[in-house]
Amino acid sequence: MERLQKSILLPLILTASLPGLGFCYSITKGPDNATVLAGSQARFNCTVSAGWKILIWLSNGNPVLTVLSSQGSVETTERFTSQNYTSGDEFTSELIIHNTQLSDSGKIECSIQQPSENNFAFLSVQVNGSLFIKNSTLTVHENKTVEIVCEALGWAPAPDISWMTNDSFIDKSRYVNQQSQGSNGLHNVLSILTVTPTATEVLTCLADIEALPEPQNATVTLIFDNSTAENDYIEDTRSSWVIVLAVVLSFLGVVLLIIVIVVVVRCCLKRRAATYQSEIRKVSSEKKKDGNLENRQRNGSENLGYLPEELWNTEQSPGIASLPPMSSKFSDPEDYSYISAVPKVQPQRHSDYQIRPKKIRNVTLV
Repeated sequence: MERLQKSILLPLILTASLPGLGFCYSITKGPDNATVLAGSQARFNCTVSAGWKILIWLSNGNPVLTVLSSQGSVETTERFTSQNYTSGDEFTSELIIHNTQLSDSGKIECSIQQPSENNFAFLSVQVNGSLFIKNSTLTVHENKTVEIVCEALGWAPAPDISWMTNDSFIDKSRYVNQQSQGSNGLHNVLSILTVTPTATEVLTCLADIEALPEPQNATVTLIFDNSTAENDYIEDTRSSWVIVLAVVLSFLGVVLLIIVIVVVVRCCLKRRAATYQSEIRKVSSEKKKDGNLENRQRNGSENLGYLPEELWNTEQSPGIASLPPMSSKFSDPEDYSYISAVPKVQPQRHSDYQIRPKKIRNVTLV
């Protein structure tokens, strides 16, 4: 783009300078310094006397616009335009820079191709960044000191930070400003104000640069709270409740532990009692069995070999063979089996005579 501008302006300059040789004209008033915000317009005026032929505007040494007395303005880019005014024998060219950028900052020069007749000014493009305080309201208790932080981000150049309270400036010794620069060439400022309020007040942080018509501001309201005694009472009450609750819970824990121990002990005692009673029952049942056995031993047992005396009368019992003589005592169990094997025969009584037999019962004690 610069090469194209130079290739267009160079022939024009040469063409305009040739017929102007020998004429005397000069710049009567050159441009003035300007400071603008980025994105706005910057304007510079250059006034020349009668007889001029060519006027060239340069930004940081690069031609951006040419004005010919015969043809008027020759514009090569939309960002750089001009307006021309004629007053009597003088001609004024106004350079307008649209949508200014940080790169436009620097030297703006007006040239009429005459030795020592170059007039220049300086353009300063500044960036209005952001300014904020994190909390819009703060509650401060009595005799408490707080720090208020105000942040200015993305400024060029670094802004001047100041503080106000109740429409009066705060002494600079009460706050500290820390400045840093980012990778994009913009500046950041951190301002920390230390204050111990005695009443509710509004604090204002101000950030100012030359291009701003008025400083940018951010405010915070400090609410003064002198109810420290009430807060202390509330805190003491909470602490008391915590202590009481801890004591009650400890007591309940001890009671619960005692109940558990009592229940466990009673269960163990019941188990032992049940076991003892079952053992007693076993012992008593065993004693009953032993007593029955002793009674049976003492009473003896019935002699199974006993037979009525009539059975031994062979004369009256012709069908029964003579048996061997019986003994009153049996020492061998086999004798019982032998006797039990003898068939029982009902005695036959004759009516012709009366029999009164003598009954004998043998008992054997074991």
